[in-house]
Amino acid sequence: MFRLFEKKIALTEKQILRGGSDAHSHILFGVDDGVKTAEESLNILALLEKEGLRELWLTPHTMEDVPNTGEALKARFEELCSLYNGSIELHLASEYMMDELFLKHLRDRDLLTHKEQASVLLETSAWSAPYRFWETLEETKRAGYRPILAHPERYEYMEMKDYRRLNSMGVRLQLNYPSLLGYFGENAKKKAERLLKEGLYSMTGSDCHRMTAIARLLEARELKEKTAVSLHNLIVK
Repeated sequence: MFRLFEKKIALTEKQILRGGSDAHSHILFGVDDGVKTAEESLNILALLEKEGLRELWLTPHTMEDVPNTGEALKARFEELCSLYNGSIELHLASEYMMDELFLKHLRDRDLLTHKEQASVLLETSAWSAPYRFWETLEETKRAGYRPILAHPERYEYMEMKDYRRLNSMGVRLQLNYPSLLGYFGENAKKKAERLLKEGLYSMTGSDCHRMTAIARLLEARELKEKTAVSLHNLIVK
């Protein structure tokens, strides 16, 4: 585990998840590179429930390499809901790669969205912007959707001026809180800290793909107290 901060506390000691909302996860089983079985989905939900999470968005990938359909994802979501009897409020959306398949879904108005202002969770390659990136965001807005950019701190091609431009456009930014722990490298950690400090994030998510990943996150002791407090304020608002 990385030694990132001088003063270390556990996420659970500050009740970071209690009462909060996880806007991005791959806990819906058997639909992408995330959780594979219903049993693991239920085990993760039980762990998150114990930590006091209030609301969870299941956001499986939709991309050319993982061509999920809304109909199939809804069916699997209903299956999971029938198995889960806990207290976490579950919602279904999707994380769309900004590729040709997304543009088709956009034209067809066939998108699984976050409930707030028909927001749609989008991602790009970590290394380069997709073709017509800014234009596609504007097209998404004109179609009546509000873009949410998943884990923007991980995009190597972006600079602070790009994040501020996104904010001015009304694009919401979603923090992967493991980024603050250095799970995605030092550059992503520094960017996450800067974006958090400047108040450019609107929501957070675990981006959980495995039980081991969420368990490791909950055991982490590498957030400074001031960072933990500001993170808590963000995820429960």
